[in-house]
Amino acid sequence: MAFTATDVKNLREITGVGMMDCKKALEATDGDIDKAVDWLREKGLAAAQKKAGRVAAEGIAYADVYDGVGVVVEVNAETDFVARNDKFVDFVHGVAEAVAKHAPSDVDALLELPYRDSGRTVREQQQEMVLVIGENISTRRFARYDTGLNVPYVHAGGKIGVLVNITVEGVANEAAVVELGKDVAMQIAAMRPTYLDTSSVDATEIEKERAIQLGLALEEGREKKLPEEKNLEIAQKKVEGRLNKFYEDICLLNQPFVKENKVSVGKHVQQVAKDLGGKIAITAFTRFEKGEGIEKKQENFAEEIAKLTGN
Repeated sequence: MAFTATDVKNLREITGVGMMDCKKALEATDGDIDKAVDWLREKGLAAAQKKAGRVAAEGIAYADVYDGVGVVVEVNAETDFVARNDKFVDFVHGVAEAVAKHAPSDVDALLELPYRDSGRTVREQQQEMVLVIGENISTRRFARYDTGLNVPYVHAGGKIGVLVNITVEGVANEAAVVELGKDVAMQIAAMRPTYLDTSSVDATEIEKERAIQLGLALEEGREKKLPEEKNLEIAQKKVEGRLNKFYEDICLLNQPFVKENKVSVGKHVQQVAKDLGGKIAITAFTRFEKGEGIEKKQENFAEEIAKLTGN
């Protein structure tokens, strides 16, 4: 029995298994979808998908550079124990290599890429890892920079992965620039900036913060019984100062440099560039923290024991 691309798609929707495995299953069963489902179950692939509904909020955030291409990825598992498993760590490295080599457009495209020289796709290798390790595993996100100088940093064994992208002109001492990049990456890991500089902050976010701070400042003036016109004038001046503090919190180049908090990160970069006799600019960065934004299932240990013991 012949089968179509639609049959492959339908089998994937039924089982959650990768497209290539679905195609193999249909080829092996002459296009019979019911038999193909059984074939996948027999191979253990469909069983792997049963774990896919379980929350994977642990894992590894990993950053590295391959032939000048910087990559940071997050791959999740269900428990922190698995994140220390050598096979899982090697899988994460393989995912990063695939991103560097093939420049996928998104995670779906990444999952269909070849995984090293295994003859499998990244998706198929991920399914294999689920079967071997016994937990849900999910490749969640990645970032890739293929220009400039890229400096990776991994904090606490994979809790946080940071990639810093730097443009350099007229500097012969690359090691010194890499050292600067490591310092900046550690700043990013510790201080959690969300923007590079003030020009990259979303205008809507600025106006929202401005409105909040104006309301607070006006209320402070009213408590002091200031005339409304005078109160507004003073409040507007306060807002500008408070916005600067707002930028210091969220913009990397505006943050006080952690190793020397009397200067900003931006000023520190300028000083290093001057000392090295060239130009250095932090162009972009990505910070991934494992499990960030994933709602973890809250277990009640006492209730679980009660269920097991029948009490």
